[in-house]
Amino acid sequence: MNISDELIKTESEAGTLFLYKDSILLHSDILAFYGHPLSRNMGILGRYSKEELYDKLSILADEYREAGGRNIVKAFYIIFGTVWPEAQIGIIQEALLREWVEFAQERDMLIFLDHQMGKYTPEEGIIKMLPWLRYPNVHLALDPEWRTLKPMREIGHVTAEELNRVQQIMEDYLIENQLPGECFLVVHQFNHIMLKNRKDIRSNFTRVRFVHCISGIGTPAMKKDTYSLGGKAVNLPIKGFKLWFDLGISGHADKPLMTPLEVMELNPRPFIIMY
Repeated sequence: MNISDELIKTESEAGTLFLYKDSILLHSDILAFYGHPLSRNMGILGRYSKEELYDKLSILADEYREAGGRNIVKAFYIIFGTVWPEAQIGIIQEALLREWVEFAQERDMLIFLDHQMGKYTPEEGIIKMLPWLRYPNVHLALDPEWRTLKPMREIGHVTAEELNRVQQIMEDYLIENQLPGECFLVVHQFNHIMLKNRKDIRSNFTRVRFVHCISGIGTPAMKKDTYSLGGKAVNLPIKGFKLWFDLGISGHADKPLMTPLEVMELNPRPFIIMY
């Protein structure tokens, strides 16, 4: 495999890790709050103002810094495309999103834009979000659970071939538009059917870092079991981990919530943690 001089080869518990020469992950972990700013039922972002969220995230970041011993970069993880009952997608308002992106940029925070895809292909979803990469703090994500014509009735999926094409599209866009640095692509998984041919997903693009995020709900023991299954994907060494606050929504809370120390003791360790 030809590895660009722009990549640094390191070893992690999950396997060989290639990071861009200026990668955030060389010295920092990422901590994010998830949701849609206009929905109280889609995560914590819809429950508080941006300022309140920043303060709460800063407190939690201090706890993770103590537990993990590395710098913590804060982030908002925003649902960009929301699936509707008939697999159509509702896109977040541009003016609203720009407000959140610029708020984050002023505070050295990252933004992750998450597309649920619905009836659309991963390529169509990612192309819709590409213009936002002109903001240097913006990164992208896809949620295979909702890539289906029957949302809420079946779990969706994406294929390795599709995800490799998506990464190539992102890398080409960064290069063609002379945008510096690397870009994360976060992809969620909690069920084996969500990523088809997982072993064939590439993680060696020069400018795109694939993040394999394990997102199951449950007790600490249940979450650790799900995470251990995700950890077997050694071709995807950058791991993410999602936790669920109790927001009063039945079936959508981790009880009890794992502590930062418990999260940082996972093997392989997660580099991106979201709530």
